[in-house]
Amino acid sequence: MSAAETILVDGVWRAAASGAQREVLDPADAKTLAVVSEGGSDDADAAVAAARRAFDTGPWPHTPVAERAALLLRAADLLQRDREKIALSESRDTGKTLQEGRVDVDDVTNAFRYFARLAAAEPAGRVVDAGTHDVHSVVVHEPVGVCALLTPWNYPLLQAGWKVAPALVAGNAFVVKPSELTPLSTVHLMKLLAEAGLPAGVGNLVTGAGDPVGARLAEHPDVDLVSFTGGLAGGTKVMRAAAPGVKKVVLELGGKNPNVVFADACDTAEGFDTAVDQALNAAFIHSGQVCSAGARLIIEEPVRERFVAELARRARKIQLGRGTEPGVECGPLVSAAQLDKAEAYVASALEEGALLRCGGEQPEPSESRPATGYFYLPTILDQCHREMRVVREETFGPILTVESFRTEDEAVALANDTEYGLAGAVWSRDTARARRVAGRLRHGTVWINDYHPYLPQAEWGGFGKSGVGRELGPSGLAAYRETKHIYENLRPAPVRWFAG
Repeated sequence: MSAAETILVDGVWRAAASGAQREVLDPADAKTLAVVSEGGSDDADAAVAAARRAFDTGPWPHTPVAERAALLLRAADLLQRDREKIALSESRDTGKTLQEGRVDVDDVTNAFRYFARLAAAEPAGRVVDAGTHDVHSVVVHEPVGVCALLTPWNYPLLQAGWKVAPALVAGNAFVVKPSELTPLSTVHLMKLLAEAGLPAGVGNLVTGAGDPVGARLAEHPDVDLVSFTGGLAGGTKVMRAAAPGVKKVVLELGGKNPNVVFADACDTAEGFDTAVDQALNAAFIHSGQVCSAGARLIIEEPVRERFVAELARRARKIQLGRGTEPGVECGPLVSAAQLDKAEAYVASALEEGALLRCGGEQPEPSESRPATGYFYLPTILDQCHREMRVVREETFGPILTVESFRTEDEAVALANDTEYGLAGAVWSRDTARARRVAGRLRHGTVWINDYHPYLPQAEWGGFGKSGVGRELGPSGLAAYRETKHIYENLRPAPVRWFAG
């Protein structure tokens, strides 16, 4: 297989039908990291045809669940075998730190093992009482068919794993299309699945742009389900393309996530330190390029100044650089376009009256921070209000806005005043109040006295324009009702992702 043969169709690695290629850039220095095939509609059609044959005429959908689960467990072991190699590739491709890359590999490994155990333990069917001994009625679960799995650039391996694992163990065939910006770890994952024994055609991969590849997969008449993780604009296009075929659609889209801090959470030195520490983690892990990032700090007025001052002091100490370098805590943004977007949001916020507490510009170049890289300093904007673009829209960069409140009702109103509804957090030593506020938030995941942990067995989804359907948990790729996951940490303590 040559460097540019990154399209997998029916078990064969090949170049794009058009012969087109794309350079994948290292965001730390804007140099070419790899060359991949630039697939098109013809490649998408070929991949769907292979998946359709594998599902309709192949043995995979009828393979015993125990055997499908065993394949996932073998793949999980291979992920751990190649942990360092994959983490390094993910770090260089996305810009995140090597440690974050290792965490991603471990999380995908856990998801594969979780879904293997879940499927193996699932009962054969649910017997329904028909009211007579002469009738046997049973409800069984069957695979959907051919799944188009479209993944984002910020967590390419993690999102591919979250989609591929339940799709496979349920007996589906699939075509996965990673973001054209960060395809390398998905290529590696597909090689490991083949090594684990996945039959040809069950899993297929097309590298290329969302238009035409993703668009074609979403509209293709032989695709039964489309699962998309990405931005709101892309999600609406996917839903529109899937509508004529009335396909099943799972959308995990953007977020503008509130991190609500009550003053009593800061009553003790440890409580204050923990809340500050997690506010940093919420906003600046992976340079804020996280759909669930706590990009809106909503803090009770009496502790606002003290809290924000300490937050800014520690944010200034975050070590930016190439993610593979020792001591680096935060890497670059993924592309020049993302850097331009961050700069534009900060400029608009300052024009609208925000107070810059730290950051707001590119850092000085250094040995680990080349001048050609897409670096941007962790930025805190104080005195923000709901009418500002930077507060309303998903910035997807290292930008934290600060709003304040005086009453519980005002805190809830601010937190819910968003068209998104993906995630959020509540900080308070008053357990009753924390649970009460969490229950009032219209967000798919709410953390209490914590930020960003997730459990494979807990469903992940959102309200409003944050998406449709669930990922993870027993529902897998199916969506039945709106579900909120409330995660409460009863013994919160600092987690020093950023040393400060």
